Amino acid sequence: MANRTAPFSRFEWMVAWRYMRGIGADGGVSVVTIISLLGITLAVFALVATLAVRSGFRTEFVDTILGANAHVTVYHAARSTPEGGLQRGIPDYQAEAERLSQVAGVTRAAPLIRGQIMANANGRNAGAEVFGITLEDLKGIPRVAGDEATLEGDLSRFDEGVAIGSGVARELGVMVGDRVRIISPDGVKTAFGTSPRVSAYEVVAIFTAGRYDIDRTRIYMPFAEAQSYFNREGFADEIEVMVRDPDKVDEMSPALLGAAGDGALLWSWRDSSGAFLRALSVEDNVMFIILSILVLIASLNIIAGLIMLVRTKSRAIGILRTMGLTEGAVLRIFFLCGVATGVTGTALGLFLGVMFVVNIDFIFAVVNGVGDGGVWDPAIRGIYALPAELRLVDVLKAAALSLGLSFVVTLPPAWRAARMNPVEALRHE
Repeated sequence: MANRTAPFSRFEWMVAWRYMRGIGADGGVSVVTIISLLGITLAVFALVATLAVRSGFRTEFVDTILGANAHVTVYHAARSTPEGGLQRGIPDYQAEAERLSQVAGVTRAAPLIRGQIMANANGRNAGAEVFGITLEDLKGIPRVAGDEATLEGDLSRFDEGVAIGSGVARELGVMVGDRVRIISPDGVKTAFGTSPRVSAYEVVAIFTAGRYDIDRTRIYMPFAEAQSYFNREGFADEIEVMVRDPDKVDEMSPALLGAAGDGALLWSWRDSSGAFLRALSVEDNVMFIILSILVLIASLNIIAGLIMLVRTKSRAIGILRTMGLTEGAVLRIFFLCGVATGVTGTALGLFLGVMFVVNIDFIFAVVNGVGDGGVWDPAIRGIYALPAELRLVDVLKAAALSLGLSFVVTLPPAWRAARMNPVEALRHE
């Protein structure tokens, strides 16, 4: 009767370890094991690093959207006046902002003036968009005047000048204390037509919001001054609404419309950036599938290694079987050979992936330096650096995928070894 050993006993581990090492003339087996190990390690590393970078990019992108833009913009379509003209803007903006601020979940409602202008300084021109806002409301924008912003100058002097984005300042070659000319084509109406309005303002602050398109085009002006400059006396163009949970803006829409009154329209951050975020989600899913295939291909090396091992060790298997070792014990021995490679490769890949994410800033600086700063173009990417966010769920997904595939691909060759006829294995010996 066959001698039965306890499942995964010390004897089975010992035999599996001896087989994996490739002793004596069979040393070539260890080379295949190393190749399989490296393949799984690199595949898991690529999966963890890619998932971390994609998560970081999405988080940074959404954070810059929510930290520098309105979560919901409330505006009104043009309305007919008793005189037969069209009235644009919000005349009772203070009362409407107060009503909006009372809606549950709203943290701030700020009237705004918006206008397209040309900024000029030092013989340079830059197209920009002016946001007229009060100092109190400006301080409530995290990426512009909050702790998340990089701010130069004295924002307390905001009522004496303008705050401009770092990209605008760089384009115009100005610093805090310099003056910029702001030119609007929609200026003073005269008998000969509308002449451009030109005014000069001191730069009291320069902010960096973290988004290239914002820093490159945005200028903040005191609300009352913007009303005068853009001929909006007594009106606001829109009301910027910030909410506690931006993911629930769609659920809040009925309450916001009710507070805003008749003729109000909403434009949320999902409306402006939803298509891009959906594209990111699709790209994330496709990238995970592609890298999962990469892990599968690396895991298939385990099959090749185990098939070679079974052929090489056929004589030893025959001897062990004639000595009474059961089919289950043989299966577990070769299963351990494959699983050990998968587990070790997965652990090394996770370690390398975590180290990559932890040192992403240094690695990015080195790569960008080698490429003379052309590796990452903020004008295309929108943000200034390659972000990475290590999430436990991503690490667990990578580990589960790699280990699961390693376990599955190990079973066929291990089963073949267990079913080997010891008489056939020893016939030609």
